[in-house]
Amino acid sequence: MIRIAVIVLSLLAAALPARAQERIGVVASFSILGDFVRSVGGDRVAVTTLVGPTGDVHVYTPSPRDAKQIADARLVVINGLGLEGWLPRLVQSSGGKATIVTLTKGIKTRDADKDGDAHGHGHGHSHGEDEHTDPHAWQSVPNAKIYVANIRDALIAADPAGAATYRANAEAYLAKLDALDREVREQVAKIPPAGRKVISTHDAFGYFADAYGVSFIAPLGVSTESEVSARDVARIIKQIRAAKIPAVFLENISDPRLIQRIAAETGAKIGGTLYSDSLTAENGDAPTYIDMVRHNIRTLTSALGH
Repeated sequence: MIRIAVIVLSLLAAALPARAQERIGVVASFSILGDFVRSVGGDRVAVTTLVGPTGDVHVYTPSPRDAKQIADARLVVINGLGLEGWLPRLVQSSGGKATIVTLTKGIKTRDADKDGDAHGHGHGHSHGEDEHTDPHAWQSVPNAKIYVANIRDALIAADPAGAATYRANAEAYLAKLDALDREVREQVAKIPPAGRKVISTHDAFGYFADAYGVSFIAPLGVSTESEVSARDVARIIKQIRAAKIPAVFLENISDPRLIQRIAAETGAKIGGTLYSDSLTAENGDAPTYIDMVRHNIRTLTSALGH
């Protein structure tokens, strides 16, 4: 009996590394996408995020380690729409055979020059049709549901044996997103319609604005690479005074000095920090996408709802 037990334990020990290797290697370009993949993939996926918490995907510089992670991956999930202008060269240099999955497939995009973009700048690294497209589609919760469905379908294609798990996880997460969408709409309804105007650092909230009826004005364009001119700042200061905008907001990935200067010159209060392109670490305000959206809407209603 002892010998049989030893054999069984040996077989189990040998099987453990193999089981670990069966997890699907997925590389996500930045933290919000990584959270989506973990929510759908669960224990069947091993997720690596290139641009981690509090990182700025707009200006990221890849490392040799990133190339190795892509070379070892089965799937690479990206936002697209010109957001990760540094990524194609990285994928090419990795020499890997990972499937590239663009999560914004099927999303109705918005023009970056529309409304809040002060000077029509696109991304410094983007090309062709993406140059004037706003890439921040995840800021609308209905759009986040499309990201999740695209992840579910990509994981099923890569790992058909896990199809039931991916479908169940996606369904449960989509139900949470439906509840989140209702919560955002209820919170926005508490803000007087005339007060639904926000100044933030860069134009990251256009999809949120379109979905929920809040106007965002940004000194920078859709990319944090943009340079803001004195004329842009003067125009926004004039706009804040004319529209009696009560609060301006910092962003977790941007230099706070610009917004602080605008607040000082207009008398508008700084309403808090909004999370746009990045989650926080586990101990922060926004370790997951759902936490991020909840934090943002509570910050907005707290500052604007009076």
